[in-house]
Parts: sequence; C-alpha cells; structure tokens
Amino acid sequence: MTTAIPMTTPEPSAELSDLPEIPPEIPPSPSIADGALRSLDPRSVTLGRISSWIFTGAVAVGGLVAVSILWATPAPAWVAALVTVLGAAVLLALGVLSHRWPEIEHRHASYKVDGDGIEIRRGVLWRTVINVPRSRVQHTDVAQGPLERSFGLGTLVIYTAGTDHAKVDLAGLDHATALAIRDHLLPREGGDAV
Repeated sequence: MTTAIPMTTPEPSAELSDLPEIPPEIPPSPSIADGALRSLDPRSVTLGRISSWIFTGAVAVGGLVAVSILWATPAPAWVAALVTVLGAAVLLALGVLSHRWPEIEHRHASYKVDGDGIEIRRGVLWRTVINVPRSRVQHTDVAQGPLERSFGLGTLVIYTAGTDHAKVDLAGLDHATALAIRDHLLPREGGDAV
C-alpha cells in the first residue's frame, strides 16, 4: 500500500514578499519617424472605390434624367438613340475606372517620415514628390469624413509657411498613424518654426 505524502509549498520569506513586482518588459513601439518609405493603408482602396461608385451613381442619375428629357422632346429618334448609346458607354467606362483607379492610385502613393519632416510621393500619370521640412510646418490637422471614420482612416493636413504647397494633405492613413505623424511634425520647444 502506498501512502501519499502531501506536498507543501514553502512560505515566501518576508524579504521576497517586500520586493515590488516587476512588470514584463514591453518592447518600445517603433517610431513613426524611422525614414522608411510606407504605403497608404490598404483600406483606402475600398474607401476610394465606394467614393467613386457614389460619384458614378450621381452621374448615372443625371445622365438618365438628360436622356429621358431627350426622348421626350421632338428630336429625331436616331439622335436620342445615339446619345443613349454614348451615355451608356461613358457610364460603363466610368464604372470600370471607378473600380480600378483607387487600386492603381494606391500603388503609386507613399510617404516617408524622418527627423527632418515628411516626404509624400503620389501620382499615376504625373508623379509628384513633396518634401515638407518640420521647420516650415505652421500647424497640422487630422480630418475624418463619415466614410473615413467608418473605415478607421484619416487625412493628415499640413499647413506650411510660404506660398507653394501652403496646404499639403495626405489621405488614406490609419487614424492612429495620422495622429502620430501630426504629433511628430509639431514644432519642438526652441525650434526655428516660423
């Protein structure tokens, strides 16, 4: 017959229980100003498609009203038919473009934040690179429309000193990322901001 020996845990000594509990080490969050070239948030593609489809729907309603008026007037039937076919072709092209363009635009848009400021690259046909040094930043805003808010996105708006590119915006950022960039671009104490 085997007897079980109860296991007891030793009482912690008074010296150990007086020590403060050390929290687990939390790795520092990576800085937004690391100089890496970043793409916009992928959710901006879906947001761009929805915005484009809203525009396409408004154009379709306007075109439908115009074609209905044309068919009701005493114009020749071949003119009304030609306008209807051309209008349908334009709406089809606009619909395809509404779906594809946001994805193409997303591939050609990026930004880089470093200690000196922000660089924004965008443009499909005409490419633009905008450098905004921190010393020229007057103030920054983060804006969100209703659609952006539903996707968790925001638009960083930078107001600079000078006349060229006095207002620079960068849409399609995660809202928290836009806030982090805004905070980074704020003038430092004793800085030389105008």
